[in-house]
Amino acid sequence: MSAAGKGKALPVFEPGHVWLVGAGPGDPGLLTLHAANGLEQADVIVYDALVDAECLAMAREGAALVYAGKRGGKPSPKQRDISLRLVELAREGKRVLRLKGGDPFIFGRGGEEALMLVEHGIPFRIVPGVTAGIGGLAYAGIPATHRDVNQSVTFLTGHDATGVVPDTMDWAAIARGSPVIVMYMAMKHIGLITGRLIAAGRSPDEPVAFICNATTAEQRVLETTLRQAEADVEAAGFAPPAIVVVGEVVRFRAALDWMGAANGRMLVADPLKNREIRHGKETG
Repeated sequence: MSAAGKGKALPVFEPGHVWLVGAGPGDPGLLTLHAANGLEQADVIVYDALVDAECLAMAREGAALVYAGKRGGKPSPKQRDISLRLVELAREGKRVLRLKGGDPFIFGRGGEEALMLVEHGIPFRIVPGVTAGIGGLAYAGIPATHRDVNQSVTFLTGHDATGVVPDTMDWAAIARGSPVIVMYMAMKHIGLITGRLIAAGRSPDEPVAFICNATTAEQRVLETTLRQAEADVEAAGFAPPAIVVVGEVVRFRAALDWMGAANGRMLVADPLKNREIRHGKETG
């Protein structure tokens, strides 16, 4: 039995099957046992641009590695072509592992690929992964939820399939109804997005954090405000891939930056102690 399978009977990867696997946000230690098990059995691994090289190094010897990365503004294969390639490889009797950054179904086009497999009668398995909107925040010392701050969180994408900010997004409803907003692929349009949130009633001084290259050795975190976000990101030279979080939970980073503590940074007292937070407004 493999190291991944010790103590548990993990599934056999059958020929002609496709596994849609989440690789997590970067740190290979965040791979699930199912993901590691699949990597040890796959004949072909079709992987995304944001998959860490150490994750690919876990593939069995002799496995074919096929790059299928899609990055905004850069030449990349069409999604339909990627999906059809999965079908072709499975029909050749290969054990095909589609390795996607984060979670396959969280802004990862995994649903589109799975539907193509269904259309062509290809058996498949979904292996969830740690999404950057959860794992990236945790590695930055920011809880996605905290009962003193928020009872809900909204995950959204900063652009649609055409590359622009989605017109279908109800920014007023999001601004009113979600104390914490976590945004994927929002860097390109951050000025427009923050402007819409402020126009919809969010405080210009509400804290915002940008987490670049989350959970990797190159992780960088910028703390700012809605008002200053666009200018500060440009001044800091931040670039995708990045996760953006808006809300009072950002203030917990002062106390919960465990990665900074590991590098000699002293933790501080609870930043919300003796304060009452009400949807971005502070009292006391």
